[in-house]
Amino acid sequence: MSTPRQSHPFVALARAAIQTYVRERKQIKPPRDLSLELQARAGAFVSLHLPDGELRGCIGTIEPARDNLAEEIIENAISAATRDPRFPPLTPDELAALDISVDVLTAPVPIDSIRDQDPKKHGLIVQSLKNSWKRGLLLPDLDEIDTAEKQLHYTRFYKANITSPTEPVQLYRFEVKRYH
Repeated sequence: MSTPRQSHPFVALARAAIQTYVRERKQIKPPRDLSLELQARAGAFVSLHLPDGELRGCIGTIEPARDNLAEEIIENAISAATRDPRFPPLTPDELAALDISVDVLTAPVPIDSIRDQDPKKHGLIVQSLKNSWKRGLLLPDLDEIDTAEKQLHYTRFYKANITSPTEPVQLYRFEVKRYH
């Protein structure tokens, strides 16, 4: 008889935050004795998938917005479950089968072109130089994104909503550590 796979503590924290919020409408507090990893500050994304792999929610922060990574994970987990505008809020019936991952981002680094961009290793941020509110991010290692050109096109047009091919942009890349 096999035992269930243990999830990483970051994922366990995200799951606890989601379950508590969806069932009780209460936000949990970070654990009292935070590990050094959870005391750090970093941008983080929480992604939710159904058992068939279909996306069910994904919300995150490019740069840290809270005092520590534990708070970042809790807030982004709740947002992914209840505030992703692409999906209705999760219901309690969906909680048991939910697949959760937490991506912790390195600081974004400006790049001049996508020449050295590896979409399996690097995420991409596209920022308009004309309109600062036009900014989009795509996490790395997504099944449907297999070239740097596809990653740039998708991030620019669909995430940043920069539809003019002549609009000047700044590109940034980052790496993630993905936890399941």
